Amino acid sequence: MRTTMALTLALLLGGCATPAERAAQQQREVDEMIVVYGPACERLGFPNGSDQWRGCILNLDTKNAIARYRTSPTTTTCFGHRGFFNCSSF
Repeated sequence: MRTTMALTLALLLGGCATPAERAAQQQREVDEMIVVYGPACERLGFPNGSDQWRGCILNLDTKNAIARYRTSPTTTTCFGHRGFFNCSSF
């Protein structure tokens, strides 16, 4: 029993990320967005490194994310009885 609890605790703690690890992950995501969308924003006329350029990168990433999630399949599940239903979509 103790071995199972110790293994479970080790797995749970192993999945946790420190604030520094989360910050590093965010920085990697921002760097990837700059590589992907930076040249397009420069071609649109925004000076590299300006606030408008950064806004353009964020807008293009948001637009791409919305398009990606809009086309993903969804599943709706409902359960209940006598007129009281709870539905959730994924």
